[in-house]
Amino acid sequence: MKISIIGCGNMGLTYARSFLQYHKTKKDNLLLVAKNEAHAQKLTELNLSRICLGINNEVLNSDVIILAIKPQDLNSIIEPLSGRIKKDALVISILAGTKISKLRNSLKHNYIVRTMPNMPAQFGMGITVYIPSSEVNIHHISTVENLLSTTGRTFMIDDEELMDGVTALSGSGPAYFYFIVKIMIDTAKKMGFDESLAELLVKQTMHGAFHVINNSDMDLDSLIKKVASKGGTTEAAFQVMKENNFSEIFSSAILRAEERSKELSNINC
Repeated sequence: MKISIIGCGNMGLTYARSFLQYHKTKKDNLLLVAKNEAHAQKLTELNLSRICLGINNEVLNSDVIILAIKPQDLNSIIEPLSGRIKKDALVISILAGTKISKLRNSLKHNYIVRTMPNMPAQFGMGITVYIPSSEVNIHHISTVENLLSTTGRTFMIDDEELMDGVTALSGSGPAYFYFIVKIMIDTAKKMGFDESLAELLVKQTMHGAFHVINNSDMDLDSLIKKVASKGGTTEAAFQVMKENNFSEIFSSAILRAEERSKELSNINC
């Protein structure tokens, strides 16, 4: 399978490494597309695969073309790609807020899959939600699953409107957890803990809590009650959160992220 990756930032290189690690393609069949000579030199030093400067005929004849650029850079690749991609090739886009209709019309190509990965994909622990264009066939879906599952779990949806919610939840979601962990560590330091011990306590607590959620038969409300005994310390903490509308604030923040994704979608549609 010949694969070209256009846009070799964090996610583009994550895909390159994962595809090679799990033998989804060979170095000779993987082409990283550099945007300029300096970028090409950096990619060459990584020694991951073959490199080309700009979009050439080999890219156009790839079986899979992955668009891993920023949404605002889409216009820079439309001209060399539009109407020139191999007819049965699959285009996989990770461009946030860029609808399938926009990609189909711009590229003059029908076989398109829009995806939303997240940062943990860099460590094989990501979740990628995707939606295919109506023309995509079972062979293309198999290819998507085969490739993207190397970075974690995948899930296909059939309503593109949900992609804004996906962006707000799993796309932005890791940052929410990092933020909470940071608050807990900073608070532990105020209590007198040194940074290394504060990090150990908080990170291991989150790690353990995740495994409980993942392996327990109890629902989340029951798990909370199991820790928050009546009149205890956890209940006291929750009382402060309740008094300050923490749940409403956090929920509003996620909904605002979804709203912003919709705004970007309208700009990029």
